[in-house]
Amino acid sequence: MKFFKKYTIKIPKDVEIIYFRKNKYLLIIGPLNKKIVKVDFEVFLCNQKKIIYVTKNFSTKNLNNFQKRNIKSLRKTLSALIKHNLLESSILINKKIKLVGVGYRVSYSNDNLIQFRLGFSHSIFYKFSKKIDIRILKSNFIYIFGNSIATVTQLAASIRSHKKPEFYKGKGILYFNEKISLKQGKKI
Repeated sequence: MKFFKKYTIKIPKDVEIIYFRKNKYLLIIGPLNKKIVKVDFEVFLCNQKKIIYVTKNFSTKNLNNFQKRNIKSLRKTLSALIKHNLLESSILINKKIKLVGVGYRVSYSNDNLIQFRLGFSHSIFYKFSKKIDIRILKSNFIYIFGNSIATVTQLAASIRSHKKPEFYKGKGILYFNEKISLKQGKKI
């Protein structure tokens, strides 16, 4: 059987996968949590080689015209969804944010409340859920940890939206590895 790289997924060593063919579910058991993925295609699971392969065969017989035309993209979407769930169950997702600017500070206000001082006349308070862990090691660095890629990136984006980076001075809230190309100011 020839496997295409697009639809072949390698399973990490510490993750166990159980495939329920009758119910069309894939159960992913990792060291951090368990995930369930509904599978529309037939899946070939090889536990010795630690490989999952998404086949061409669509499991439901009744396909509408949209699904018939886009069966290849649906197959790619399913393999990407399985990869995301493997990552979320096996490793801890993190984002680093830095505050750049004079007087830009962040500190804990309460248990689930963060206080930002971003050069406005008032402080900004941000409340986050208990599922996500936020660490503030310095007064201008924030580390966000969590199990879900979507929730961690959404939290980082919502924090960043309070003060987006300026392209003239470079001030604002930036991701840790983000670089801004500064625009040239007004010439006299």
